Amino acid sequence: MEKESTSTNEHEPGQDCQLTRDSKKSKGHILQKTFLSRFLKLEAAGGIILMFAAMLALVFANTPLYSWYVLFLDTPVEIRIGAFEIAKPLLLWINDGLMAVFFFLIGLELKRELIEGELSDRRNIILPGIGAIGGMAIPAIIYSYFNFYDATAMKGWAIPTATDIAFALGVLSLLGTRVPVSIKIFLTSLAIFDDIGAIIIIAVFYTAKVSLVSFVVVAFCILLLAWLNKRNPDSTSLYILIGVVMWAAVLKSGVHATLAGVVLAMFIPMKSRTNRHYSPLKSMEHDLHAVVAFFVLPAFAFANAGISFSGAGSDQIFHNVPLGITLGLFFGKQAGVFGFCWLAIKLGLTRLPDGISWTSLYGVAALCGIGFTMSLFIGSLAFEETGVNLMFDERLGIILGSLASGILGYIVLNKSLPGGVRTSLRSD
Repeated sequence: MEKESTSTNEHEPGQDCQLTRDSKKSKGHILQKTFLSRFLKLEAAGGIILMFAAMLALVFANTPLYSWYVLFLDTPVEIRIGAFEIAKPLLLWINDGLMAVFFFLIGLELKRELIEGELSDRRNIILPGIGAIGGMAIPAIIYSYFNFYDATAMKGWAIPTATDIAFALGVLSLLGTRVPVSIKIFLTSLAIFDDIGAIIIIAVFYTAKVSLVSFVVVAFCILLLAWLNKRNPDSTSLYILIGVVMWAAVLKSGVHATLAGVVLAMFIPMKSRTNRHYSPLKSMEHDLHAVVAFFVLPAFAFANAGISFSGAGSDQIFHNVPLGITLGLFFGKQAGVFGFCWLAIKLGLTRLPDGISWTSLYGVAALCGIGFTMSLFIGSLAFEETGVNLMFDERLGIILGSLASGILGYIVLNKSLPGGVRTSLRSD
């Protein structure tokens, strides 16, 4: 028995080598999965993928692949049901359709923050709210200074007022554990107020001729959503179905279709009536985060950041539109956010949050100049239907202003924050 037991533990020649190889392969697979899961959990991941999509668009736009890039974005996509039809190129389906999902997520986050988040405490909203007002007003003034006498160019006055929270948090997360929670809360809260401002601007200033019939359909959808919200069912599929109908009606109404996402979010129940441990709103918000961060925003960036530099010279770079956008994002955001916050604190309206110094506040104000996604979106609304062969490309100013703001914000925060352990994608 002893001999038999011993023989069962003996290996055939070469079996040890095979086990070693399998062990290494298994270990490598585990490390690979660990790396990937850690990467996807990083706050920087969304910003990194967004940046990669924008760079890929620039590569396509400035190589022989440009014709394929244009052909892809001009692909006609049509939905027809009887007399009702929506026929648009793929670019506008991305801008009007996918971005409605992005605005839906913004609406969900806003509602949650107002009910039980940081914005539910009035003391937490004064400073970022005032900073957001300054961060929208001063860039708009700087842009208007350069373009006031050009009616076409003035359509883009709101472009430098936006802040891209995905990119800003991505840059911030590169500083790792050195960043105090108070800075993240302040930047996120400010970005939420900035998004509210963008929603109002789009609704008021970028609305075409309205259709009364479509507005009647929208009003009926809102009544249905209010009725559903009162009954508070656990299933969210009915909300989505009504939301799709409302999106189509808003698209036909003349108001920008993305606003349908914000309206829909306001009716999603915060708490379930039958299960106190379940929140339909939080569940949808959680499910949408990955979709928006890793698909919707990168797809939008790829579709809208493809600037061709062929034949571009100083006249295009220093044209008043891209120049006004660049200076508005870089100088205007800094002056507006930091200046208005400084004034509010000195007047005793609020105080500087714990863990935030004046220098780090300035660094955060610089990061607010990263307007990438929302600026591109507003730019597409401002100039996509002018009917004029424009002598400028507003996207050039958006990229330059956002890039400069991100670099400055990182440098200032890197020098002002106390030393600590930095995050790394590598396993210890």
